[in-house]
Amino acid sequence: MSNAEEVKKALVQAADAARFAPSIHNTQPWRWVVQGGELRLFGVTERQLAEQDPEGRMLLLSCGTALHHAQVALEAEGWRYEISRPETPENGPLAVIRPTEREAIRPEATRHFQMLQVRRTDRRTVTDEAIPESVLAFLTKAAEEAGAKLHVLKRDQVIELAVAVEQAQKAQDTDDRLRAETANWVGGEREEGTGIPASALPEELPLTTVAERDFSVRGTLPAGGGHDQGATYAVLYGTGDDSADWLRGGEALSRLWLTAAEQAVSLLPLSGPVEIPSSRVALRQMLGGLGWPFLALRLGTLDPAHSAPPKTPRLPAGQVIEILD
Repeated sequence: MSNAEEVKKALVQAADAARFAPSIHNTQPWRWVVQGGELRLFGVTERQLAEQDPEGRMLLLSCGTALHHAQVALEAEGWRYEISRPETPENGPLAVIRPTEREAIRPEATRHFQMLQVRRTDRRTVTDEAIPESVLAFLTKAAEEAGAKLHVLKRDQVIELAVAVEQAQKAQDTDDRLRAETANWVGGEREEGTGIPASALPEELPLTTVAERDFSVRGTLPAGGGHDQGATYAVLYGTGDDSADWLRGGEALSRLWLTAAEQAVSLLPLSGPVEIPSSRVALRQMLGGLGWPFLALRLGTLDPAHSAPPKTPRLPAGQVIEILD
């Protein structure tokens, strides 16, 4: 096999692995093009949440997680690469990956790749066992190495987050168009390959300090006991607020989530307070005005009695990967 053929194969495999990336309501708003030794990432506005995410921030964040997943897949095969991220992509790619050379496969690269299949969005309660400070420091470092920052909230700030989440939920509950849009993506069997099926949702909203998003759809998973007393809440944020920053934020989210999975830590993203301007301002105040929040996060110790929730559906490779040579 020639080098060009090896590169092409690696890029197709990387794009395929990126299908397992998390996205807002599992919309999977990305498309990959393999051509000329490059892997180009595009956003797909047809799968953007027009009511919930009119500015496309969550679309970019979702595309960033896919971009990082592709990097993990390349590293697992020993590929080094370069990435360009245009600051104003307009109709062009959000990012372009160019493999450069092979190197010995690092053990940590293999572990990260294995986590692509292990990672889940688990909306059930976590245990009362607090996450060790050493693990929190490790997770914070992972976010920083990926170009973002993680602010762990103090107890009084957790109450402020709970208020912001409640306000965001109330604002969204009164928006009929937003509720209708959410209903198109959440609940049921989701045979079309996108969205959140009932099998990935709890039977009832868990009793937690910070409320989870109420999709107005009941699922089939037991909610779990307790009140998340051992949960840690944090804000993932960056120093900027343009499209390149949100793409980086998605890459950091993916890196953080895979690292958390390695540490047997549950990570639940809370996007609601970022989607409403007033509650997003509240999150920024928690950061002392030093950054722009991407997401609030709940971190917790996995309950060993819980089996992993079912995988959410994914679009087939042919719908998200285009091979032009």
